[in-house]
Amino acid sequence: MGENTKMTPAASKILETASHLFYWKGIHSIGVETIANEAGVTKKTLYDRFGSKDQLIVAYLKDRDSQWKNHLSNYSDHVPDEEPLQKILSIFDALENWLTTNNQRGCAFVNAFAELAEESHPGREVIIEEKKWLKQLFATYLKQLGLEHVDDIAERLLILHEGITVTYSMSLSKGIAAAKETANEIINANININN
Repeated sequence: MGENTKMTPAASKILETASHLFYWKGIHSIGVETIANEAGVTKKTLYDRFGSKDQLIVAYLKDRDSQWKNHLSNYSDHVPDEEPLQKILSIFDALENWLTTNNQRGCAFVNAFAELAEESHPGREVIIEEKKWLKQLFATYLKQLGLEHVDDIAERLLILHEGITVTYSMSLSKGIAAAKETANEIINANININN
């Protein structure tokens, strides 16, 4: 299915069902027959709409990516462009809400990446591109702060973001406040170096 193609009601139901099952049960533990049965469609309809399980996985990951980016923009769009530090910190605010409402089983991308061991799987590209996008978003805001070595700092912020995502779902973290404070410290330390 093309990204710009409007989904039929059946395709929407298949994607919704697959998304729920893939996230909560795992990609490899769920077959197309289970997805079709749960969605109330035939396997033929599933294959007609998505072509293969791999393409359904790609659609699931792209949909999850779109949901995350929309969620994130609901936070960052409310911060004035003249406040790039607050834009960065708003990413952690968005993450906190996301983790408590959409991510009780951990990061869908991290979980999927662990399951999609074959390097050529098309779902891996979606996952890698999402992480690159987030690193670039951090770098964009860091450049607006006038910092040097933005790629290095952006990578540290990405690692912090990903680490809190994983540990939060395991109840090993005290929450986003510590990650947000650490991000602020990393950025301010680099602001002081540049001044």
